[in-house]
Amino acid sequence: MTTITTLGQNNFQYPKTQKGTVIDTYFDTSVPDPYRWLEDDRSPETTAWVKAQNELILDYLQKIPFRDKIKTRMEALWNYEKESAPFKEGDFVYYFRNNGLQNQSVLWRKKENGQEEIFLDPNTFSTDGSTSLGEISFSKDGSLLAYSISEGGSDWRKVIIINAITKQSIDETLIDVKFSGLSWVGNKGFYYSSYEKPNGSELSAKTDQHKLYFHAIGTKQKEDKVIFGESQKRRYVGGNVTEDDHYLVITAANATYGNELYILDLTQKDSAIITLVGNFENDVNVIDNQGDTLFLETDWQAPNKRILSVSMKNPSRKNWKVVIPETENVLNIGTGGGYFFAHYMKDAVSVVEQYNTQGTKIRTIALPDLGTASGFSAKKKEKELYYTFTNYTTAPTIYKLDVEIGNSKLYRKSKAKFKSEDYETHQVFYTSKDGTKIPMMITHKKGMALNGKNPTILYGYGGFNISLTPNFSIPNAVWMENGGVYAVANLRGGGEYGKKWHEAGTQLQKQNVFDDFIAAAQYLIDQKYTTSDYLAIKGGSNGGLLVGAVMTQRPNLAKVALPAVGVLDMLRYHTFTAGAGWAYDYGTAQDSKTMFEYLKGYSPVHNVQNGVAYPATLITTGDHDDRVVPAHSFKFAATLQEKNTGPNPMFIRIDVKAGHGAGKSLKATIEENVDVQAFTLYNMGITPSN
Repeated sequence: MTTITTLGQNNFQYPKTQKGTVIDTYFDTSVPDPYRWLEDDRSPETTAWVKAQNELILDYLQKIPFRDKIKTRMEALWNYEKESAPFKEGDFVYYFRNNGLQNQSVLWRKKENGQEEIFLDPNTFSTDGSTSLGEISFSKDGSLLAYSISEGGSDWRKVIIINAITKQSIDETLIDVKFSGLSWVGNKGFYYSSYEKPNGSELSAKTDQHKLYFHAIGTKQKEDKVIFGESQKRRYVGGNVTEDDHYLVITAANATYGNELYILDLTQKDSAIITLVGNFENDVNVIDNQGDTLFLETDWQAPNKRILSVSMKNPSRKNWKVVIPETENVLNIGTGGGYFFAHYMKDAVSVVEQYNTQGTKIRTIALPDLGTASGFSAKKKEKELYYTFTNYTTAPTIYKLDVEIGNSKLYRKSKAKFKSEDYETHQVFYTSKDGTKIPMMITHKKGMALNGKNPTILYGYGGFNISLTPNFSIPNAVWMENGGVYAVANLRGGGEYGKKWHEAGTQLQKQNVFDDFIAAAQYLIDQKYTTSDYLAIKGGSNGGLLVGAVMTQRPNLAKVALPAVGVLDMLRYHTFTAGAGWAYDYGTAQDSKTMFEYLKGYSPVHNVQNGVAYPATLITTGDHDDRVVPAHSFKFAATLQEKNTGPNPMFIRIDVKAGHGAGKSLKATIEENVDVQAFTLYNMGITPSN
């Protein structure tokens, strides 16, 4: 890499952002919200503002001399055939395939020893790749299929029902479906979930009462029966039918942690819904059944989770029995071939053990390396299943496992044109502000000099019990090819070490997450991987909040800040779409004066100060993001552009016809990653060597 001179940094003519006079009062404290008008995603003024901001950042990016070079390399490295693990439905084997640069992966199928054929091609759903395939669910005999589509990245879906043999539509398209699985009972119909369409903008208006419906094939959607959620007000409701069609399992929750559990016996006509868990104190899910015995995965009295069994003849908690006990590592269970596959995280790395349904350990599955193994799932009758292995230097590779013998065989090696042998990953444990040891994985070229001059991306999330485990990424590969370091910190608030680790980063302990991230950056600097001049901090969604909070608390820590689709207004997040469900992690400004003051104390929108020089910032979002509404990013960008006094640019890049990230076209994905890397290197004063 070589150093370059960047464009004149003080000449940015940001679009004029009108300031309003809105003031909110919380516990006798007045809080101005001058950019409240940007919350109206449908207004002509907001549309004009988005257009002006995009024109500004595009003009800036086009002047970066090596942007096209990064794009050429990223397209070349992404351009290889990718195929998913196969799965069986009826007489067919199905699998997703992307020939290289297709916007959306295509669902193929074939009979045993038969000719393969395209079954469903999402690239035909829209001309620009902005309509994507969501959930797919086959009837139990594989003869019918219900699948959902997302338009422009929205969480609102349409559900299309076809004859899987002829591929012909057999029913009306369901509309206004959101946060839903699709679970069949035989060939009669399926269960799905949704909200009433809100008043106002469907992209930002609050959605608060989720309902579970049953759609009978051949009937109109308006005739669909509400199964749960009419009299019970819950924010998240789901329904899943056991493989043998015996039970409907209903989960209901008001937050992203803790759920009720209800059971309906589908073999008995007019049977009543039975309450198995009637509170929100723990996570509990049905993973399988044998006749009237249900198997539960839960953190009840087991923060790292365990497997219990319960007979529906005597379902009270006193009769629940331990099948697989809790261990020191966090459990995630899979089922296949009549066995349980216990996936444990040991310092964020996969360990997989096979058990029978009596809880006897059969074996530890031998994995090819340290990394992430996923996909241990199949129907009970199957004698083999497929799993995928990946890490930061290994592209996803598929293995076939004989469930009786326990042997794994390579099924499909990745065709990625990346020389894994030239790179290395090592895990370190650094000390956070309060003395807690935090794991971090650092990946880079072998032989890299620790001279403090390596461009480094530090990535984090730290919330909602979500774990960051080793995973291959084409953008990260391009970054490392160009001499970059990619570091991932496993912050508190995540799920890497169970419930206690999660809760240590929630509500009045949220600052722990930011402190963990700051300490990770300091470790990279102290160990001479990089310095603040060559460090970028990056995160998305809750990770966007992380970046926003850290850059406002420690503006000199990093050269570049990259908050993506971030939760950035902590006083109002719960007033949009399903945001109120995040209160378990965050708390709300209405909870108490203490909670309000704590949230206001780190809320990125409310902590941009006049007279401070902030790192070069590229905020990214989508105009159709109806999960973390783009108003968060709009208001943060406007505030930074108003108050930043340093020489660095404060830009926002807004994808049009895009949402929170899922289903985004490959073309749009590549363009965003190219722009992020070009912006980052350019503001570090570095030209990529490749």
